Amino acid sequence: MQAIIPNVLEVKIEKLSNMGLGIAKVEGFVIFVENSCPGDLLRVEIYKKNKNFAFAHIVEILKASPYRVEPFCPMQKICGSCQLQFIDYNYQLVLKKEIVKDAMRSIAGEEFEVRDVIPSPENKNYRHKIQYPVSQTKNSKRLLAGYYKKGSHDILNIKYCPIQPSICDNIIDFIREEGQKLGVSGYEEKNAKGLLRHVVMRSSCYSGKVLVVLVINDNKITDSIKKLGNLVYDKFDEVSGVLVNFNTRKTNLILGDKVESICGDDYIEEKLCDKIFKVGAKTFFQVNPKSANNIFEYVKKYVEDNFNSPIVLDAYAGITAFGICLSDVAKKIVSVEEVKESVDLANQIVAENNIDNIDLCNMDAGKCFENFLKLGGKTFDVTILDPPRKGCSVESLEYALKLTKSKIIYISCNPATLARDLKYLTSKGAKVDFIQPFDMFPHTYHVENVALVSL
Repeated sequence: MQAIIPNVLEVKIEKLSNMGLGIAKVEGFVIFVENSCPGDLLRVEIYKKNKNFAFAHIVEILKASPYRVEPFCPMQKICGSCQLQFIDYNYQLVLKKEIVKDAMRSIAGEEFEVRDVIPSPENKNYRHKIQYPVSQTKNSKRLLAGYYKKGSHDILNIKYCPIQPSICDNIIDFIREEGQKLGVSGYEEKNAKGLLRHVVMRSSCYSGKVLVVLVINDNKITDSIKKLGNLVYDKFDEVSGVLVNFNTRKTNLILGDKVESICGDDYIEEKLCDKIFKVGAKTFFQVNPKSANNIFEYVKKYVEDNFNSPIVLDAYAGITAFGICLSDVAKKIVSVEEVKESVDLANQIVAENNIDNIDLCNMDAGKCFENFLKLGGKTFDVTILDPPRKGCSVESLEYALKLTKSKIIYISCNPATLARDLKYLTSKGAKVDFIQPFDMFPHTYHVENVALVSL
C-alpha cells in the first residue's frame, strides 16, 4: 500500500538529480526539491505529485547543509541559469562526479571508472557566448533583455551577470537604451510581432574582442537596426563587428539561416592548443574557452602519450577543432563534416595555422564512412566522437567500431546519452577504460565528459 504523503513535511536531502534537484525519500517515495543541497534538513511543500514521485519547494531551511553558501549573484533564485550557485564550488564538482556515476549505473548498468571532475579555470566571468532574448514593456515600450525566469519565458531584465565578461553587461545596457531611442521594438513571442528578437554576443578570451549579433524578425536590415549597430561599434573599442541575423520563423531556435554584416569583422579569434580559430555568428564553439582548452589539451596529451604518429578520424567534426588541435601529434587527420560552411571555415583555419596533415571531407558522413570501409575497414588508430546532446546514432557507433583499430575517444555533454552509447559499444566487445569529467558550466548541473574506449 502506497504511503500517504502530506503536502507539507520535513525531509533530508540525500543526493542531487541529473537535473540539479535535491532528492529526498519518505518511505520510499521520491521528492525532488528545488534549490536544495545534500545534507539540508528542510520543511517543504509539494506542488506537483505523481504516482511515484513529487516536486516540492522549500518552506523553511531547518538545518543547512555544510556545503550551502550564499549565492554571489542576487538573481540566482529567480534566474534559470545558475541552478547550483548556492552550493560550495568544490562540492559542486563532487556532485557532478556522482551524477555521471549514477548515469552509468542506471543506464549503462556498469560501474565504469569515473575520475574526479577537473574544475573550470574560472567559475566567474567564464561564459563567453551570451544569448539574451529581447522583449519590451507594454506601456513605456522599454526594451528588456536578459535570461528567462525559472520555468517560464518571462524575461529578467539583467543589468549585471557575474558569470559573463563585464563588457557584455555594458554592451547590452547600451543596446537597451539606444534601441529604445531609435524606436526599435522588442519581440512579442505570443503574436510573433516586434523587431529585435535576441542579442547574441561572442566574447574572446584570447583577444578580448566581442562580436555582436542582432537577431531580427525581418528579412532585411532596417534603418533603425543599422543605426543601432553602428552606434554599438563606435561606442565600444572591444566590439570587433556587428552582424544581423534574420529569423522570422515561429521557433525556439535563436538564429536563422542568413547573416549580414553592418560594420567591422564578421568573426572573433579564439585560441585552443596554441592554434588560432575564427569564430563567427553561427560557428559552434564552446562557451567556456579556458575549460574547453583543458579538454583539448587533455585529449592531445593522451594521444601523444599512447600513440606514435597515429592516423585519426575526426568524425562529425564541425570546424575540425579536435583535428586541428591534434595535428601536432598525429601523422594524419581525416575530418568528416557535411555542413559546407563549417568545412569552409575549417579550411581557412587550417591554412592560417600552416597545418598540412589534415584532409577535410565535406560530404554526408555515412557515405564517407562507407567509402572508408570499402578501402579496407579498420583504417584509423583513433576515432574522435563529439556528438550533440542527443548522442550518437547506432549507425555512427557501428561505423566507429568498424573503422577504428585501437581507441574511440567520446566527448559528451550529456551523461545520460553517453551512458546509453557506452552500453552499446561494450555490448559489441569494446571496453571503457575510464571517464574523465570536466566542469564546462560552473554553478549548473551540466558536466562534460571524455570517455576512453578500447577496441
